[in-house]
Amino acid sequence: MADIANLVEELSKLTVLEAAELVKKLEEKWGVSAAAPVAVAAPAAGAAAAAAAPAAEAKTTFDVILVSLPADKKIPVIKAVREIKAGLGLADAKALVEGVPKPVLEGVSKEEAEAAKKKLEEAGAKVELK
Repeated sequence: MADIANLVEELSKLTVLEAAELVKKLEEKWGVSAAAPVAVAAPAAGAAAAAAAPAAEAKTTFDVILVSLPADKKIPVIKAVREIKAGLGLADAKALVEGVPKPVLEGVSKEEAEAAKKKLEEAGAKVELK
């Protein structure tokens, strides 16, 4: 039996055109039809394709989007944004709050996203998790 790790390594070296040709040859050899030939070429495309597949199964990272806030809650929301995003200056936090809708955090865990959402909502903002 072929060494799977070596096989994967060799397939990773294929160009897109070579991968497409491989698909055609395998279809002929095995008498099957690939529903999406691009999916076979996806491993050659890199990490972006690999990251997209698990995301469809179970979402593990979230974006915290500041959707809106009442005018009278602007200062508490700015303070909450500065607490959530360590190292963010006052001017940057103010610009973020004034430019809603804007992401406050991107690619964070569910727990971190929920904590940030709770803090922003307590300050008076409307927040979405995506």
